[in-house]
Amino acid sequence: MRAKARKKATSTGSLVVSTRARFGFTVAPGTTDDAHIRDITQALPPEYADQLFTAREQGATEQQLQQIAADGLARMYFRANNSRAHGLGVEFTDVKHMQIEL
Repeated sequence: MRAKARKKATSTGSLVVSTRARFGFTVAPGTTDDAHIRDITQALPPEYADQLFTAREQGATEQQLQQIAADGLARMYFRANNSRAHGLGVEFTDVKHMQIEL
């Protein structure tokens, strides 16, 4: 069952990340947007599922797994699948909760 879910999530499917965490931004040298708590639910593309599964199998820490999810959220939610806000750096801290669904 787990292998089947992984195959679907890492090939044609996606995973959904729901989180409540503090997000802040760095756009250009010397400019920032102060971080604040956001509730976000966002589907991430299959490559993030693959990265998360692989990292978990290799013994990644909770913080490393959160960073992979944060990178996916930055790409899909904040940069609209990298179609806008190019160069926007997203800081992801103070995670209150994070749930990942296949």
